[in-house]
Amino acid sequence: MKVTRISNRPETWANYLGKLWEKRSLIWVLAKKDLKEKYAQTALGLAWTILQPLTGLLIFTLFFDRIIKLENIPEVGYAVFAFTGMTSWYFFSFILYQASSSLINNQELIHKVSFPKVILPFSKVLLGAVDFSLSLLLLIILVVATGLSPSVNILFFPFFIFLNVIVGLSISLWLSALTVKNRDLQHIVPYVLNFGIWLTPVFYPATLIPSEFDFLLYLNPMAGIVEGYRWCLWDYQEFNAQYFLGIGLSFVLFLAGFWYFRKVEDGMADNL
Repeated sequence: MKVTRISNRPETWANYLGKLWEKRSLIWVLAKKDLKEKYAQTALGLAWTILQPLTGLLIFTLFFDRIIKLENIPEVGYAVFAFTGMTSWYFFSFILYQASSSLINNQELIHKVSFPKVILPFSKVLLGAVDFSLSLLLLIILVVATGLSPSVNILFFPFFIFLNVIVGLSISLWLSALTVKNRDLQHIVPYVLNFGIWLTPVFYPATLIPSEFDFLLYLNPMAGIVEGYRWCLWDYQEFNAQYFLGIGLSFVLFLAGFWYFRKVEDGMADNL
């Protein structure tokens, strides 16, 4: 028989992380619930997940490859180039958008069930991984269709996927905790995403930016992630250590966000 002891002492990090590990299965349960709700009563179901990125790719290709005709596009072709960046960016934007509002959208659950609330934003990563996996499958098909063969760099691809998740959570942990008291913050996310994609070499090559501004470019962590994806999947240019400028800052932001989330977690239910 399990005995639960109640104490007025602040919970230690060891106990909190132990509780989080004990409740880890809840991450999958919540993700599966969200997945069912997402595609409930939709005729095309998962097909929407395939149609959306393909539609975006078609628009980008027509505009930037046919009308404007960007320079310095790699020999792999614009479709592979752009879709690699889109796969990374859409995964990041999904995590940021969904996880930052996860507490607001699950108020009833928070009031009824006791569990580490950080599980809610974490569960959005699994939900986003479904869309990401389908986009990645499309990207692989596109790469194979163009006759590209992967280099040894592909061994580092899981590492960049992990970094992709960290960058998304580094912002969303802060936003999810702060929006509990400041609801206006949730309206900032769409503007950040719409503006941020223009500061990230998703549909244009980073070489269009003068090299003296590389430092500023890669302070944006998603710039390094997008370029890292390309380097892993089809050996795009030489690896640039500046990729890790913004990524390193995101790790600090993630740890600080986790700490802040835990600090205010106990009072969240009272403010929702």
